[in-house]
Amino acid sequence: MACLAVQKEKLHVPSLNEVAKVLQDGVSRNFASVSVNVVDCPDLTQDPFYLSSAGLCGSPRLADIGGPPYLLPLVQRGKIYSFPTIAELVELPNAFMIGAGAGPAHLLGVNTELINNIKLSETPVNNAHTAKVDTENGGCILEMLTSHEFCLMGNFLCSDGHPGKVLEVKASQRTGEENFMSCLRKTLNSYYGTKPVGLGGVFLLEKGKAKIHIMPDFSKTPLNSEEAVHNWLKFYEMDSTLICLGELVSHDPGLDLRVEHFHCFSQHGQGGHYHYDTTPNDVQYRGYFVLPEYIYRIDSPKETNQLGR
Repeated sequence: MACLAVQKEKLHVPSLNEVAKVLQDGVSRNFASVSVNVVDCPDLTQDPFYLSSAGLCGSPRLADIGGPPYLLPLVQRGKIYSFPTIAELVELPNAFMIGAGAGPAHLLGVNTELINNIKLSETPVNNAHTAKVDTENGGCILEMLTSHEFCLMGNFLCSDGHPGKVLEVKASQRTGEENFMSCLRKTLNSYYGTKPVGLGGVFLLEKGKAKIHIMPDFSKTPLNSEEAVHNWLKFYEMDSTLICLGELVSHDPGLDLRVEHFHCFSQHGQGGHYHYDTTPNDVQYRGYFVLPEYIYRIDSPKETNQLGR
């Protein structure tokens, strides 16, 4: 694996209590019922989360690796990464890593969505999944990932995976236009402006349905526009409960970040890239988040990250 360029940026880290008040106010403009509190993190290894470590706390940081430009206009198949290498680059070799990316096409033989969920150690715990298009039946095939490699892009929260204080965000009955993660990000951006605040963790779509996409196999024709990307992707309506993992940043401090990215998996065989809920009157969210201290921009493409979000 080639030497990867790394840019490290300190993030603004307000108190959890302050952010809870900010989110309570902002999210209430988009959902009828909202509750934001600072709580002890539940055991995330248990039902309904099924994560690879119990908590989100301990040296939290974000990793933004590669990006959609490595997929466009034609895929760069040489963009292969490994979880242990990324953990070393973010200075947390035994990291608990959760988030969104692209699966290891060179090993699986096809392009997939990655739902990362791994705790690195001498005996790693790997509960990561991939979601791929079921070319025969038109649906989703959700599978466990046995490899420590992935391709093209990744947006991960990395931490020690310890218990501790976290933000609990509950929201139901969407009244506004923003999806759950965009509502959180735009609320933070509105309050903190150019001070970049990160948020990483897990949220559940506990009730309702959501629009999800899965990347099909790599396009043989160039993807040169947003329309081309949209037509290439496969979109689905998927059912709760969906377990969504990822991160967001309220303001890009000049690193050409992907400012929000969450992928989901489930116990009923569905998963992929979360867009928004499709049942606003019935939807119910519950999330647990930490405030990362740093962001590491790894192997940033020369091309802009704006196309193909």
